Amino acid sequence: MAKDLVIGIDVGGQTTKCGVVDARGTVLAQTVIRSDDTTDASVFIASLAEAVNHIIADAGAEGRIRGIGVGAPNGNYYTGTIEYAPNLKWGGAKVLPFAKMLSEQLDGVPVSLTNDANAAAVGEMTYGAARGMKNFIMITLGTGVGSGIVINGEVVYGHDGFAGELGHTCAVRHNGRACGCGKTGCLEAYCSATGVARTAREWLEMTDEPSELRSLDKITSKDVYDAAKDGDKIALKIFEYTGRILGEKLADFIEFSAPEAIVLFGGLARSKEFLTEPVINAMNANVLPLWKNKVKLVYSSLKESDAAILGASALAW
Repeated sequence: MAKDLVIGIDVGGQTTKCGVVDARGTVLAQTVIRSDDTTDASVFIASLAEAVNHIIADAGAEGRIRGIGVGAPNGNYYTGTIEYAPNLKWGGAKVLPFAKMLSEQLDGVPVSLTNDANAAAVGEMTYGAARGMKNFIMITLGTGVGSGIVINGEVVYGHDGFAGELGHTCAVRHNGRACGCGKTGCLEAYCSATGVARTAREWLEMTDEPSELRSLDKITSKDVYDAAKDGDKIALKIFEYTGRILGEKLADFIEFSAPEAIVLFGGLARSKEFLTEPVINAMNANVLPLWKNKVKLVYSSLKESDAAILGASALAW
């Protein structure tokens, strides 16, 4: 039987999505499992292998899987390891041979792995808003802030496989927030979904200004978005603040690689009606005149689940 299908897996801090993909980029079957309900990597990988076997059966793909591609935080393209991933409960202070462990659970099917944002960039370049582009930067705004840098049509991996950790460049130099990576002031600490929720909690403590967010026990970025849609002044200010910080950092990234576009992807990117204007204004205010009003800001045109699955799956052909 021809091995004409692959598996794409997107490992996130809270959930992991996996799908069976054909050569045309059609996701034939997919499912989602929790990433955050165990601190034991072996337990998680066993659950993931079980989920993969289920979708293979759902797609009628037994014996047809050519390989598996995985996008994961701190995934090393060269070694197949996940290394010191702070947003994964089971992947923190260690080097985990993830590709090898998953392959062993699935009877030796080859597994290739890369950074989750790099996988999303490949998916967007092949099937989405970056189709036809050879120079762009993908910024994923989820539990953390990831990035995939494409130059001359190739993903930038660097000499060790970890190039492009733009979410951990410094966004607030003095008295910056502690980040899960151990540094302070990282972009991720401000412009991720968790960073937006953190801004909301901090600001509510600093002011008596009325806000519908005050009635919530645990604030999420979606709560801030919903409040902004209702015209809540604090919520609107939070998005203005978040967009300004992101735009300032995008200006730095533009000056590094002169991309045709910045592509925003992930849960927080759904708040584009509140983010776009402050991001573009701050980006153009802080970039050299060479690039002012030249670099496009675009949003992923793929379903959030499909983009990373498709990108990861491309590793397996």
